[in-house]
Amino acid sequence: MIVEIKIPTPGESITEVEIGRWLVEDGSLVQQGQEIAEVESDKATLTLVAEASGKISIVAAEGKTVAVGSLACTIDTSAEVPVAAVAAPPAETPPAEPEKPVKPLHSPPAETKEEAAAVKVTAVAREMMKEHQLSVEELLDGLKRIGKREVESVLQLRQGGGPAPAAPSRNLNREKMSVLRRRLSERLVAVKNETAMLTTFNEVDMSYIMDIRKKYQQAFSEKHGFKLGFMAFFTKAVAIAAQSHPAVNSQMDGDEIVNPQYVDVGIAVQTPKGLMVPVVRNAESKTIPQIELEIKELAEKARNKKISIEELSGGTFTITNGGVFGSLLSTPIINPPQSAILGMHNIVDRPVAVNGKVEIRPMMYVALSYDHRIIDGKDSVGFLVKVKELIENPQKILVMGADPFELLLGIG
Repeated sequence: MIVEIKIPTPGESITEVEIGRWLVEDGSLVQQGQEIAEVESDKATLTLVAEASGKISIVAAEGKTVAVGSLACTIDTSAEVPVAAVAAPPAETPPAEPEKPVKPLHSPPAETKEEAAAVKVTAVAREMMKEHQLSVEELLDGLKRIGKREVESVLQLRQGGGPAPAAPSRNLNREKMSVLRRRLSERLVAVKNETAMLTTFNEVDMSYIMDIRKKYQQAFSEKHGFKLGFMAFFTKAVAIAAQSHPAVNSQMDGDEIVNPQYVDVGIAVQTPKGLMVPVVRNAESKTIPQIELEIKELAEKARNKKISIEELSGGTFTITNGGVFGSLLSTPIINPPQSAILGMHNIVDRPVAVNGKVEIRPMMYVALSYDHRIIDGKDSVGFLVKVKELIENPQKILVMGADPFELLLGIG
């Protein structure tokens, strides 16, 4: 029986995709449920799964752009390899002793797993081995020839010096741009050309949030099963601030301004295939633990290519955190059709004035890029100040940004 595997529909607006790469060889045997290919759309990289077990015949070539619903490959289920039963020898008949191979004179001893385990592997090499599913034994087996350079490198290392200098390279690596990267490039250029984008800046004292994390991290992890980060606080603060400054959460649709009564916050996630922005929906109505868990699950899905188009669509505001890569300050670019984006940055100890005295505090620069066509300076600055107040006084998050003492005294 021949089973046809067709290109699935990633989303309503997507009519064609690109075969990123095949994870199996043409003519190889695959198992039902096995991931066989990576399919790239202009929004995400998804995986193609074998619907049956058997021998695969690839139809759509790697790197080819194909229409949704077209044939990707076929699987011949009659070629499925049956599980062979291994007959045990009779109990009264001892198994024959295998013939021992004769070792040639002066032959070097074979590498054992213990010796392979003692080989030092750098972090970069370990990641490459993990990506390509290679073991130390397989790498050692692949080294068919030892040359002069390898011997000199080992001798130099034994003498206390560094490795022998490699010959300077003049090679060029060329790689076809993925559909996701091409689409991202087009969108970024379009934003610069089609919006009146401005950026306003502020700085946030992270002392209070850091103290909370330090004090309650263990109890939080034991209660919920995952760690407490900074992003959940910023997501909640953005959702509250957007309700005070709804223009920041709005979008242009022709001659109309659409103002959602909810806040769906996109969280920019860096993946091996490029930047993706999964969405936390109705962030204004969720708790810090709920937001933290959702961010964690969405980020893992994005990095493992398991995320759906629906989970990447429909955000009303975006947060990007360049601080995880060491960025001190930047001007993030709006994620259309949204009108604003918040940029978080590195936390750095800096001297600041506190109650007339200079103190060293963990400070973070924050940046709000916005479309000046529909967001005025008053709203953009006011929104960022509100986010700053909520992060520096997180108890206000419990009362949706109000002053808890004013509520306590009945004057708010």
